[in-house]
Amino acid sequence: MTLDDLTVNFAHLKRETLLEDWAWLVGPRKLPILLTASGDAFIQDTDSGAIEILDVASGTTAPVAESLAELQSLLADRDFVGDYFAVQLVGDLRLNGLILKPGQIYSFIKPPLLGGEFVLENVDVADIEVHFSLSGQIARQVLGLPAGGTMCGVKEAETAKAKPRWKFWQ
Repeated sequence: MTLDDLTVNFAHLKRETLLEDWAWLVGPRKLPILLTASGDAFIQDTDSGAIEILDVASGTTAPVAESLAELQSLLADRDFVGDYFAVQLVGDLRLNGLILKPGQIYSFIKPPLLGGEFVLENVDVADIEVHFSLSGQIARQVLGLPAGGTMCGVKEAETAKAKPRWKFWQ
């Protein structure tokens, strides 16, 4: 599998608005520079150049690299790619006939923040913009709730914690 299989092209979309439903978390100065097929985004601070990963399943960000050059170097590291691109998951989805078309990304049917499981049967293809919009809105509402609280009549799963990336498909 190549990096092209593990990422999605989003050149046809406006980078400035793609993550607007995540602005509450990432702020106004971060733009997506790379989208993983598994639904996450590498985002870059327009001032410092630092790069973070937006983990959609957990509704969190984490630092990845200080620059684009450092990220490019990391992309040659097999362990890094394994940790951040859900290689096994993408491979299993493709083997099961879920092949992304242009403008699509893999997305949870029932998001983990709402109690969805990290299993193949809970993943489908979605429009890239819809994926980031809905997941950002859900994360904003759920992460502001106390454990066991309700959101629009939906009770948050108290155990809706993200699994480590290497266990994503189990």
